[in-house]
Amino acid sequence: MTSTPGAPAVSALSEQFEAAFGSVPDGVWQAPGRVNLIGEHTDYNEGFVLPFAIDKTAKVALRLRPDSRIRLLSTFGAQGLVEADADTLVPGSAKGWTKYPLGVAWALQQRGIEVPGFDLLLDSDVPLGAGLSSSHAIESAVILALNELKEAGLTAEDMVLETQRAENEFVGAPTGIMDQSASLRGSAGHAVFLDCRDQSIQLVPFDAEEAGLVLLVIDTKVSHSHADGGYASRRESCELGAQVLGVPSLRDVGVGDLEEASGLLDDTTFRRVRHVVTENDRVLQTVERLTSDGPGHIGLLLDASHASMRDDFEISCPELDLAVDTSRAHGAIGARMTGGGFGGSAIALTPVRHEQEVRDAVVRAFEAAGFTTPDIFTVVPAAGATRLI
Repeated sequence: MTSTPGAPAVSALSEQFEAAFGSVPDGVWQAPGRVNLIGEHTDYNEGFVLPFAIDKTAKVALRLRPDSRIRLLSTFGAQGLVEADADTLVPGSAKGWTKYPLGVAWALQQRGIEVPGFDLLLDSDVPLGAGLSSSHAIESAVILALNELKEAGLTAEDMVLETQRAENEFVGAPTGIMDQSASLRGSAGHAVFLDCRDQSIQLVPFDAEEAGLVLLVIDTKVSHSHADGGYASRRESCELGAQVLGVPSLRDVGVGDLEEASGLLDDTTFRRVRHVVTENDRVLQTVERLTSDGPGHIGLLLDASHASMRDDFEISCPELDLAVDTSRAHGAIGARMTGGGFGGSAIALTPVRHEQEVRDAVVRAFEAAGFTTPDIFTVVPAAGATRLI
């Protein structure tokens, strides 16, 4: 057994597994959720993103079976034990959280890897529907476990692509590769600067504490889903824009090309394109400023990112806008919504001395607006997916 932080909790999960399934697991694996510092809806456009793994994780205790029976159970929710057959998995056949581990098993099968039945117990403290990638945390933990137990030899890059296949084809969510890249390839104290065209990464130091800052996550409690029409329609607009502009992807359009593009595209498509193009540029600027000057110099870029998502990509909502505006008004040096949009969370980069003021002001503002009280917590860049036992 590997000694890890939180070992009592890991041992408890192993014991719960044994109580539920009648024998000890082959191991326990964990993968973190993520916060995207900047770079939204650029990943499926082969662009740049800057997420980091967070200190909230999904843990799976898993044991391979000698037959094709799959049994899935979680420590939360009311779904209870779910059973499936590894030999008859088909896209769209699963519901709730179970579609993520089943999707991974299916994707590995499509790659030609024989996946037998297995028993799995999930425990996660990544907030659901908050835009912190709880689903990809589950998928990343499961693929890491199956890759090791089957000795499949997949690289981190391979696992990223197979979890994307699970999301796109099994779950039906047209997502890119950012979330699982952060979860599988993250590093403590660093953001992951990812080039989504070739999967190359650069670990960029991001130590807010050293700069006298905290990164607050404001979970608005407005749930969202990547499988709904809003996300898909934005992706379709981006693909249309690239087609009209005659480029392989919007990655190949620069800020200097936007004036010409405005004459070729309808207003809505142009604004979608403008967001992606300018967001790519903001990611590059953020990486440069973090590398040369530190976290205290990226606030205006976070602000500009939110304005672009609100006005050009139109994926914000009143709760997110209120969280961002209130945070700025009470001391945050920069704030933006994070994640796919239509709900979820905002982040606020805040001097430590203003942290409580921002927290209190956001809660008051939500109460005055009649919104559900948000959850507000800090996150720090954490290590990527790993085996615990």
